[in-house]
Amino acid sequence: MPARISGFRGQPGFIRAGLTVAERHRARSLRALSGFFIDIAYEQDLLRQHEVIVFQHPLYTWSCPALLKEWLDRVLSRGFASGAGGNELAGKYWRSVITTGEPESAYRRDANRYPMNDILRPFELTAGMCRMHWMSPIIVYWARRQQPEELRSRALAYRDWLANPIAAGGVHGGI
Repeated sequence: MPARISGFRGQPGFIRAGLTVAERHRARSLRALSGFFIDIAYEQDLLRQHEVIVFQHPLYTWSCPALLKEWLDRVLSRGFASGAGGNELAGKYWRSVITTGEPESAYRRDANRYPMNDILRPFELTAGMCRMHWMSPIIVYWARRQQPEELRSRALAYRDWLANPIAAGGVHGGI
């Protein structure tokens, strides 16, 4: 039975379509949390159970939505994911899946002044702090303005990658 996720209003069909995944995967939305209450032990247990962790979100003011930032700060805590004894995520894989409201051309030094690699550096550094492998991010630029055929094609590639994330393109495989 496939797992489904909902609650990604504002993210394109690419994201929603890619989230019908095989039973062995767990997909969920932080929108299901009540307010900003995060059951840290529960979230950490979920992380222990999976080899590849996908952080999927829109790019908001050069970062992630506030609830995801709160989740990162609280769940990836010292003693669990970093610091002395914090090896629970060591060797696992982190992949960011990002949607933007601007075209790819906006993310250059001569445009918004910062390329996407610079903007995503804090996430890459967080993965490193957790001793995780950083996988090349999947970025859907100008998400709401993509042609339906393009989104469908990318959604199918994303779904296929989710079914076998390590073998499909390796750590640096793109979609």
